[in-house]
Amino acid sequence: MHKDQLVGVGLIIVSVIVIIVYALLMFGPYIPSINTIFTQSVSLIALQVTAFIGIAVIFGILAWIGYTLATTPPPKPIEEIEKEIEEELKKLEEELKKEQQQTQQQK
Repeated sequence: MHKDQLVGVGLIIVSVIVIIVYALLMFGPYIPSINTIFTQSVSLIALQVTAFIGIAVIFGILAWIGYTLATTPPPKPIEEIEKEIEEELKKLEEELKKEQQQTQQQK
């Protein structure tokens, strides 16, 4: 097996275990044979932790987007870009004229 395949199998195994444990945390209090291990307070804590992680991830991403927008310099106006392109074209045209004159003088 390749390394990538091993990582994939590991992710599948970890995911299935997390799903099973989370299901037990959520629904364990309602199963009579295991409700002494998984009480309703454990179920409530699991929901609170899950909600906190979800909100933290969502607003963490929003904060990162805000930081990126705040620290990125604004783009140049199109007029400036057009002027720069025109200047470069003029320079290239002048260079071409000089080269043509040099080649004519050499002949």
